[in-house]
Amino acid sequence: MGFIKEFKEFAMKGNVMDMAVGVIIGAAFGKIVSSLVDDVLMPLVGMITGNVDFTGLAFQIGEGEEAAVLKYGNFIQNTVDFIIVAFCIFLMLKGINKLNRKKEEPASEPEAPKGPTQEELLAEIRDLLKQK
Repeated sequence: MGFIKEFKEFAMKGNVMDMAVGVIIGAAFGKIVSSLVDDVLMPLVGMITGNVDFTGLAFQIGEGEEAAVLKYGNFIQNTVDFIIVAFCIFLMLKGINKLNRKKEEPASEPEAPKGPTQEELLAEIRDLLKQK
């Protein structure tokens, strides 16, 4: 029972839950970026390069059933996906870091001139009372 309790404590920690949410959002974000690359960017790149479909690019080594097919077009496609995802994450983290720095920096307001301390005021009152 100790193992299960320990695992439950681990799984319910905030960091693990935050990571799980990040993974789920990351998977959804990956689909959006893949669609952007597949449906928007790669057709434009293909048009520029003479209507080349990168996903169909392959190199066959050998013949027949024993032939190995190297799908380097898919590799190019996935590399472009990765670069775009990495760039988007970089921009998001840069923005988050900028917001965090603004929160941490204290507002630089000019300090009000300091008046006499409580002890000084009491001493002044004492002296005025002595004079009367």
